[in-house]
Parts: sequence; C-alpha cells; structure tokens
Amino acid sequence: MVPSEMKGDKLIPLNSLKNTYAQLYEKYTEKYFDHPERPRLLRKQVPKLNCLWNDVLHFLPLHPHFVYKALTSLEIKTKDKQFFYKIPIEKLKNNKNVIYLYSQERYRGPADPIDENEIELLAIEDYKELTGLPSATVEYYKSESRKGNRFGLFPYIPHVLSIGDVEINDVEIITWDEFV
Repeated sequence: MVPSEMKGDKLIPLNSLKNTYAQLYEKYTEKYFDHPERPRLLRKQVPKLNCLWNDVLHFLPLHPHFVYKALTSLEIKTKDKQFFYKIPIEKLKNNKNVIYLYSQERYRGPADPIDENEIELLAIEDYKELTGLPSATVEYYKSESRKGNRFGLFPYIPHVLSIGDVEINDVEIITWDEFV
C-alpha cells in the first residue's frame, strides 16, 4: 500500500525508519500494538534471510484488486480508493528476496516463529504473479466477518519479502477497486 505519510523516493524497511525518520517509525509501529501477540512481530525472525520481520519490505505477488473483490463480494465494508504501488519485480533485482508462503496449515499466529519450510529463496527471473487469492484467505474473511472481528487484509496470501530499499519515483500508483 502507499503509506499515508511518505518521505523520500524509496521504500525502506520499517526498522530502517527508526534511524532516519523516527516519527514515521513510531507512527507505523503503532499497528503492532493492537493485539496482545502482534508486538512479537517486531522481534520475529525471517528464516533464510537471517533478519527480523521489519528488516524487510513486504510485497503482494498479485494485483490488490483480488483482495478488494473478495471483500466487497462478501459485503465487507472497505475503502474504494486504497492506493498501492505497482512495483515491477525487476526493481528488486539488487535485493535479497524470498517468498513467504504463509500457508494456513503452518501458520500459528504472529507470536510463533515462521516455519523454515514456509520461506523459499526467490530468483527474479522465475517470479510469477498470482492470478487469484488462496481459498484459505477468502474463508478467513468470511469467518472473521461473521464473528464481527477486525482482521488483516492479507492472511494466507504469499508475500515477497525483500532486504533492501526500492526506488519508487517512477512506479505506477494504482487503486485496488480498478483492475486493468
């Protein structure tokens, strides 16, 4: 997603904000304190990258319209004009990258370690964008919505995790309610 407040022309990992933009770091870490287990994400290790969860940039390997479409088809209220950077995978070529599979079968919650089998090294030339949401994601939306719970937007969707910065001065900004 496009951050509500942005400095510079690069995306940088959250932990890097601490030194360069302390106020932004404080603002963007607030979301980790809305649930008793979420603060542990700030200390969560990413296997195969040997770093913390917030030492990497997080990307969806699919168009965000699939998330929007699933939410609205379930009549879950959401913003129509949520903005996202459409970052070509080639922008990550100088970074170290993995796919976090984020499977429902192995995920045990934000406080538990990431199973090493859930992390695969990513070769940019082999990258393939997903063409839909995992069924577990849609089931999660249904279940949490029925319970009346607040919930995350991207559960069980694989994530591209990238160590390094990403230039964004020439990338397209898209909205999730439109799919071209």
